[in-house]
Amino acid sequence: MRFQRLLRRLKPAARQVASRRNRLDLLADGKIFFRTLMTAVKNAETSILLEYYMFRDDRTGSALAAELAEAVKRGVKVFLIYDYIGSVDTPSSFFKKMVLDGIKVIPFNVPSFRRGIRWFDRRDHRKMAIVDAKAAYLGGFNIGDEYAGIAPRPNIFRDIGFCVSGSAVAELITIFCEAWQMERESFPELPVHPTGPLKQGKADVIIVSGGPHQRSSYIRGAFLVNIASASEELLIANPYFVPGPRIIRALLRAAARGVRVKLLLPARSDVRLVLLVGRSSYAALLGGGVEIYELEEEILHAKVMLVDGDRAVIGSANLDQRSFHRNFEINCVVDDRSF
Repeated sequence: MRFQRLLRRLKPAARQVASRRNRLDLLADGKIFFRTLMTAVKNAETSILLEYYMFRDDRTGSALAAELAEAVKRGVKVFLIYDYIGSVDTPSSFFKKMVLDGIKVIPFNVPSFRRGIRWFDRRDHRKMAIVDAKAAYLGGFNIGDEYAGIAPRPNIFRDIGFCVSGSAVAELITIFCEAWQMERESFPELPVHPTGPLKQGKADVIIVSGGPHQRSSYIRGAFLVNIASASEELLIANPYFVPGPRIIRALLRAAARGVRVKLLLPARSDVRLVLLVGRSSYAALLGGGVEIYELEEEILHAKVMLVDGDRAVIGSANLDQRSFHRNFEINCVVDDRSF
């Protein structure tokens, strides 16, 4: 019943795609995430779909590219979408090598006068890998050493991810194919159905896909619905906190009705201006009873909201205007106390 109520509240705010009885496994840091992802790639049998804002030519990126090439040799179909601007520091030769290895690779939204300046600003900020149409690996992790926890200490990003297995994966495949079609005007030829039974668990999952092609921000709408539904505790970790007045008001209303609202934000950031702008909202939030903490040891990059200890919103989206209106994003609303 609780899940159905949440669905009704989310319906106006999100592309409503819900599934029951999924299995979710938390991947609590970069070392765990990439070890798990690499194992899945090594064991892949039919298909691997990857969609990433940033794919670096470093130890982590090179190791993953090598395993993807080995998968192609086994007959696995491998597809990669990378964002052209997000991966601008990666040499084109890196991706050309992947193509020569048999990986189907496309850059998302290469600058074009035909599309215009406004379209140039629209980026694919998703971070997603789908293996054998059975399991998807999501969260805030890009492909790079700083996310894997092997960069020099001051540059390590603190992130979080998860693996979802079950019927929710089918919708994630659809979202990937739609992104591919935006650039190639045709869907990739791949097995969209798993070749065996799906793992089942206790998690109900709602997929929230957002992008500038939508008339309203589904990503922001899902955040607002979950903030409004909190009755006891609201825990939020986010690296780029420039949420705008609607989110600020929602957080203040939650605190006013007795919800304990706690924000974990970065003490250091790779985007200094965003950090300064975000701090300009601290006074109003603190004055309204919201607790704010800053992570100092590492650069916070996790994007997660926990509601009353039994529901989570987790994925690629930041609490900022880019994620609400300009980026293609993917979040999951998870209803599972054990997760």
